[in-house]
Amino acid sequence: MAFILSLDQGTTSSRAIVFDQHGGVVASAQREFPQIYPQAGWVEHDPMAILGSQLEAAAEAIERAGVAARELAGIGIANQRETAIVWDRETGQPIYNAIVWQDRRTAEVCDRLRAEGAEAAVREKTGLVIDSYFSGTKISWILDHVTGARQRAAGGKLAFGTVDSWLIWNLTGGQRHVTDFTNASRTMLFNIRTGQWDPDLLRLLRVPESLMPDVVASSGRLGTSSTSGLRAMALAGMAGDQQAALFGQLCLTPGEAKNTYGTGCFLLKHIGEKFVLSEHRLVTTLACGLDGKLAYALEGSVFIGGAVVQWLRDNLKLIHHSAEIGALARTVPENGGVVLVPAFVGLGAPHWDSYAGGLMIGLRRDTLPGHIARAAEECIAFQVADVVEAMDQEAGAPVAELRVDGGAAVDDLLLQFQADLLGIPVVRPANTETTALGAAYLAGLAVGVWDGTKNLRTQQGAAARFTPRLDRDAAAALRRRWQEAVARSRGWDQP
Repeated sequence: MAFILSLDQGTTSSRAIVFDQHGGVVASAQREFPQIYPQAGWVEHDPMAILGSQLEAAAEAIERAGVAARELAGIGIANQRETAIVWDRETGQPIYNAIVWQDRRTAEVCDRLRAEGAEAAVREKTGLVIDSYFSGTKISWILDHVTGARQRAAGGKLAFGTVDSWLIWNLTGGQRHVTDFTNASRTMLFNIRTGQWDPDLLRLLRVPESLMPDVVASSGRLGTSSTSGLRAMALAGMAGDQQAALFGQLCLTPGEAKNTYGTGCFLLKHIGEKFVLSEHRLVTTLACGLDGKLAYALEGSVFIGGAVVQWLRDNLKLIHHSAEIGALARTVPENGGVVLVPAFVGLGAPHWDSYAGGLMIGLRRDTLPGHIARAAEECIAFQVADVVEAMDQEAGAPVAELRVDGGAAVDDLLLQFQADLLGIPVVRPANTETTALGAAYLAGLAVGVWDGTKNLRTQQGAAARFTPRLDRDAAAALRRRWQEAVARSRGWDQP
């Protein structure tokens, strides 16, 4: 029996899962780490806390699995994507905290770039819109605000990486400075048509090319871990978490789509090996290609998905544990007229409004915590429905069914409401750990645990299927009410 260790490094926690050769979970472990909010709209992580939490989770998962190091055929990595880290090549120490994908500090820089007419070139080369969500302006901000950083970068003394690069650098003792195509495609600096860092975009965002990692395939031998507890293990797969989930769901054929309900919601639709530029404010991104080929996906990113439940727990204190949200929502038959727009860090696709403000409307004297909980669950589904609608307006076949995963996908109430809004089936796999599973698949294919994707399809267990029950006119009325609330939230924090 061969095993694969998957490192699933997320926005609020680091997880590790040991999979067997049948794709089954043998053992897992998880470590949360602090979220840092220095100013309104700023979100940071301590890179050393990311690394420490991931190594601790890995050690615990291996111990729980009861497997020997020699039985672990390889390690796969899935990671939060656009989070930017810059570190010293000699000491390995970060020069600043990681600036998280949710961070909005560079929104005005992005406004200026758009006003200067840069967006057309950025979209044509990267498939992305200009937004502070992506890594490029974060890197430039760090270089501008850390004393001496630009001079050190110009001298080749600094390295940039998204979290995958940071982990690989540390796992290999600084021997490998790499990223994969999927993570590179989220920087706003990578030409996804040519598969290379783009010199014009590097100049536009004032990022020295010497900072950038080598770009490699998502599945392939990346090096050998030299870290205590993981020594001499093959690093063989990595992908941004959403592309890893797309691969874990085996959405490998054009038209197949998945949505991950995590801290945010991320809907990806595989579109094949041809670059297509979205006409409806979605982004085009790289999926996990095999056999050296580039593969593309359309993506809609929702910034606040499951994080709205954490907000109810930590800020409003309506629940003690995130898992309680469904029970609280079920204490009322409907939302009582309450609509919640969780634009806590602006709005993502298809709106792309960095200045939208969070909004709760429809409150009455008889509003109960259950109504707010229900509105919180529903706002996740409403945001996903907006993205699916935009995706269906693109050329090609509409989404016929939506495969789902992520922490909130265990909530039947949410998934039924999602199916009701969309009018198509929502399918939850037997194993919802598809992000980690995708990373495991990528590593396992590289080291020979599996000999092809056809073998992987035989491993998928029975799925739960949620079919629409709500009248289409009623669903349309609910979405119109939601869209009116969104319109009221737009531009609230505009300078």
